[in-house]
Amino acid sequence: MGEFDSIRPYADHEVPAVLARLLADPTFLGMLTRFRFPRLAGPLGWLLKPLIAHRLHQQLADVHSVEALQAKIESYVDRTIEHATDGVTYSGIEQLKPGSAYLFLANHRDIVMDPAFVNYAAFHAGLPTPRIAIGDNLLQRPFVSDLMRLNKSFIVHRSLTGRREKLAAFQLLSAYINHSIRVDGQSVWIAQAEGRAKDGDDRTDSAILKMFHMSRKDEPFAEVLASLNLIPVSISYEYDPCDQAKARELSIRATTGSYEKAPGEDDASIALGITGYKGRVHIHFGAPVTSGFEDAKQLASLMDQHILGGYRLFPVHYLAYAQWSERDPALAVPAAEQLFAAAELAKAGSEWQRRLDACPAEQRPWLIQQYATPVRNQYRIQAGLPL
Repeated sequence: MGEFDSIRPYADHEVPAVLARLLADPTFLGMLTRFRFPRLAGPLGWLLKPLIAHRLHQQLADVHSVEALQAKIESYVDRTIEHATDGVTYSGIEQLKPGSAYLFLANHRDIVMDPAFVNYAAFHAGLPTPRIAIGDNLLQRPFVSDLMRLNKSFIVHRSLTGRREKLAAFQLLSAYINHSIRVDGQSVWIAQAEGRAKDGDDRTDSAILKMFHMSRKDEPFAEVLASLNLIPVSISYEYDPCDQAKARELSIRATTGSYEKAPGEDDASIALGITGYKGRVHIHFGAPVTSGFEDAKQLASLMDQHILGGYRLFPVHYLAYAQWSERDPALAVPAAEQLFAAAELAKAGSEWQRRLDACPAEQRPWLIQQYATPVRNQYRIQAGLPL
């Protein structure tokens, strides 16, 4: 057994066996049936599942590597993106060099689509897709783990409770990320903090930066992080399909002090995040951050400036900011009318009002906060004010 076998993505030689296991998994086939034929899955699931399995066998018969699998599913990813967005744009990717491996540190708003959009940008720029860090809390069913590890995902053990076990897991994770970039020459994507930024406030957790250094503690922190080619990535959604659910959770937390997820809530968030309407999406790749810091706290602050500064603000963000009770009077934030064409603003105003109307009154402040916070953060950076 290899050092990283418990967390690494599947290798090419493992792909046929894992695909065979998936196509024999009734739970996986049931999920596909419900997704493809939502109205017929109940009464005719017994008939549709073997038909779907047979069809997939035919489509995947010549797939014997991860790259071949990604090429096969790319058309499905493109179709999903076309149906759920008004277009995806990206900037800064031209500075990434073919043959170089990078550590992409990104803001985190959606469980599946954040790394999917980074993959989309890399694939269409002719660059290898990165390996993706994913929490084990999302891999509770074997078929989900198989699917993610087939798609170059590696496992972050977040559900461990013992201090010693956690330390060992982070040590292994640190070693794997360093090995992936420096030995395998494979880029890595990881979120800047554990869990999605449900309030729209994207901040880098210094503990994640310290984790990158754990397996090389005999070397200076700044040198280790510089060697990993750290790239800040800003992922901007015009609209968040899960914004209502996030507002509800934040409202309940503020009222009761806690929030307990219902069974299947993560699955529902994943499905809505993939298929729900996002408007326009923009991915910005910053320049490698290799200097200007000595420790994790300084680097976290630097990454925040790059990630928040690279975030694309859409009309809805300015509309929400104008309604936000906590907007900063010290910031010279222009009105949306000064920045956007009338037709674009009218379309955004209509969609924003629809979302406000769909949100219970007591939860609306949390909905507004999600869209307004990126405006405050970006204009504070521009004004040289602390975040």
